[in-house]
Amino acid sequence: MAKKVMGQIKLQVPAGAAAPSPPIGPALGQRGLNIMEFCKGFNARTQDMNKGDPCPVIITYYQDKSFTFEIKTPPATFLLKKAAGLKIGKKPASGSKTPGRTTVGKVTEAQIEEIAKVKMKDLNANDIEAAKSIIKGSARAMGLLVE
Repeated sequence: MAKKVMGQIKLQVPAGAAAPSPPIGPALGQRGLNIMEFCKGFNARTQDMNKGDPCPVIITYYQDKSFTFEIKTPPATFLLKKAAGLKIGKKPASGSKTPGRTTVGKVTEAQIEEIAKVKMKDLNANDIEAAKSIIKGSARAMGLLVE
């Protein structure tokens, strides 16, 4: 018999750096889920990714207090900032305050294609050209110049 799904939790956790501190601990703890089991499993599955890249994760938990989780690719904005050479870290650089009028950096067509290939499984696109146009739109909305 199938387990009964009780709900989902959406978190953004740095790759390879899951720890029982907030936001993971309180989110899982208040639902009675095993925090350390999640941390060990998440860190094991993200060890081949760049350490510290933010990874959206969707945790589905069941009535018997078990859970499964799905790890998504890093956000397009993070990948675009990285490609444009903008500051990433505790106090990351934001995009342009007035996109369309001022630019904060440049990305090339090759970088756009590379990001589209990475994000392809998470995007609502049928082919690489549609994925590239989605990423270009995100870049323009951030105030990045696409060359």
